[in-house]
Amino acid sequence: MELNALLALPLALPSLPRVVALLITELARDEPNLRRVNQLVGSDPALAARVLACANGAEFEAQRQIAGIPEALALLGTLQLRAMVSSAPLGTTSRSVPGINLQHFWRYSCNTAKLARSLAGSVQQDQVAAYTAGLLHGVGELAIHLAVPDRARSLNTLVPPLDMRRSKLEQRIFGYSYGHVSAALAQRWQLPSVVVDALNYQHNPFDNNAYEPLAGVLHLAAWRARAREVGLDDREMAVTFPDQVGLPLGLDIDMVLQQDPIDWTRRPDVGSFS
Repeated sequence: MELNALLALPLALPSLPRVVALLITELARDEPNLRRVNQLVGSDPALAARVLACANGAEFEAQRQIAGIPEALALLGTLQLRAMVSSAPLGTTSRSVPGINLQHFWRYSCNTAKLARSLAGSVQQDQVAAYTAGLLHGVGELAIHLAVPDRARSLNTLVPPLDMRRSKLEQRIFGYSYGHVSAALAQRWQLPSVVVDALNYQHNPFDNNAYEPLAGVLHLAAWRARAREVGLDDREMAVTFPDQVGLPLGLDIDMVLQQDPIDWTRRPDVGSFS
């Protein structure tokens, strides 16, 4: 399927049921805790995308494109946000996105966002844009699985979605990878170019005419989160570390691991996300 044909499909990205339930409860209060609302929306890629798309839409006519969830939420009223949350499609079964374990996908996306924000701070890049890019960078994988479920699942038998070779396989089979789909969706949602470019070049930050620092940050964050998800040990991480991306940013593997803001005390199931 061509990329434009995929983007033309009515894709309903599912939200985490627990997040939706907690948001509905919080938004029903007379005075919702805005910090809590921000934390919850910022943990769900689908809801975050809807909020950002709405804030960047014609209704608000913002003077500049909005990259961050807190700023987007400040534009939306409680009633509008409540309606958006209440109507969110839920990922309640294994059939919600065929071939994807959504619990693992949500966890991985949040971890990548946190890592991207931390790494961006260490190299003087926009931490707000980095978090958004990290949270949304994998939504293209959901879109591919929803659009062509049989072909996507057949790819899963060769290279699982979290395998570091996944983007290259998709590029060879489809002519685009999930990163390109994520970028195209972000552009449709009218997100700032800094986020769109980071998503588009996340797999190969040197593909653009100029090196994209935020794409490099995202690449490193995704590498770290994936390494954890698939259970790489110290030696395997050293072998797979993308130094061709890290070194131009002034980041070696030790510096990347030192910037890690996540408590990894609970080890995930190896081979998750599929």
